[in-house]
Amino acid sequence: MFKQVSITACSALALLAMSMPASAAIGADQAERLGKDLTPLGGIKAGNDDGTIPSWEGGITTPPASFKPGDHHPDPYADDKPLFTITRANMAEYADKLTVGNKALLEKYDDYKMVVYPTRRSASAPQRIYDATKRIATTANLAEGGNGVTGAVIGVPFPIPSNGLEAIWNHILRWRAESGSRFYGQAAVTPGGQYQVVEFSDEIMVPYSMEGMTEEKLDNVIIYFKEKTVAPARLAGRVLLVHETLDQNKEYRKAWVYNPGQRRVRRAPNVAFDNPRSGSDGLMTSDQYDMYNGSPERYNWELVGKREMYVPYNAYKLHSEDLKYEQILQPGHIDQNFARYELHRVWVVEATLKDGLSHQYKRRTFYLDEDSWQALVVDQYDKSDKIWRVSEGHGINYYDVKNFWTTLETHYDLQSARYIAFGLDNEADMYQLDVKHKKRNFTQQALRSSGVR
Repeated sequence: MFKQVSITACSALALLAMSMPASAAIGADQAERLGKDLTPLGGIKAGNDDGTIPSWEGGITTPPASFKPGDHHPDPYADDKPLFTITRANMAEYADKLTVGNKALLEKYDDYKMVVYPTRRSASAPQRIYDATKRIATTANLAEGGNGVTGAVIGVPFPIPSNGLEAIWNHILRWRAESGSRFYGQAAVTPGGQYQVVEFSDEIMVPYSMEGMTEEKLDNVIIYFKEKTVAPARLAGRVLLVHETLDQNKEYRKAWVYNPGQRRVRRAPNVAFDNPRSGSDGLMTSDQYDMYNGSPERYNWELVGKREMYVPYNAYKLHSEDLKYEQILQPGHIDQNFARYELHRVWVVEATLKDGLSHQYKRRTFYLDEDSWQALVVDQYDKSDKIWRVSEGHGINYYDVKNFWTTLETHYDLQSARYIAFGLDNEADMYQLDVKHKKRNFTQQALRSSGVR
């Protein structure tokens, strides 16, 4: 069985990291566990004692024979049958493995359910990511105050985390791809089920994860991101450009926006923290994109420990090109018949707003996948410390580059009975994760060129 990390111990470690110079995360003897009793990214390789979680055997390393890049990814587990379904009527039987947010959704909506399938530990990454993770495990440090990472490039910096800041940086710096192009939709759904899909295209380049990258070459930029609004017409033409930094003590995120009405590029310092995401009707903050992104400086981060939880996983049904958006988007929540839940071990991280700082969310609880460091569920609390919004990251293994990443994010507002579905790709061309972008694609001049309608 895995070792539970106590709240008291984690709190002390977090305070120590904030008050003293950071030291190497783990020693060489601990790093040697990676790929042995631990997975190459730090998860527990063995299954659990009762056999409901299997051992990790490398995840999906070979795509189905019928798959070719550019396809929607076929379901490798299509023959799996549900084990059981959690509803309001029987949720008490599974309460110890449900998040506060999932319990709230079950209580709020008569037709909300969680269909649980056999656990498939499908997450995988290229060997070079595993090698880099082991290499940097003894050199990666938290920057001063935890607002960045030093001594790390390419791999997951803290595969055996000792505090919450290390764990959340693992999510931020996890492997996704080197670069790619994507088309997707975002829909803010009313209580009655009405919505308009906002369509985006984006380009992403991740220098941090690139083969042969060094800290010197990195120049402190971990991600270049450019997002263009394609539809509807009233929003089309807006382009966002972001340069995300590794050590935010040296330099915060840089962001610019091209406004088609003004036909000019301007700095966008408000693309961060709890400022609303574009086109989200206020249902999603900027730092909820990718389940969480950006500087962690406004919160105290506590590593509560590791738990077995029912979480969204292997969401190939939701990813299918055979579905239309109207089939997925229902009043109150997505059609849960298409969602798949499995029992997985997750790191639980509690983020509590620091005194004197502001954010819509007073407290957030993150559930991070032990096999990929993808945030799978986030519970968010309002200023009166009541559960307010629940985020779920429905992920799949993308065969083309061997990575586990979300295909759909759902962010539920329990107070307004509204939600936003982000990353809809069923009616869009599939992600191109083999595209090789250049740094020049992410300059202000490129931003101006992208904004021409």
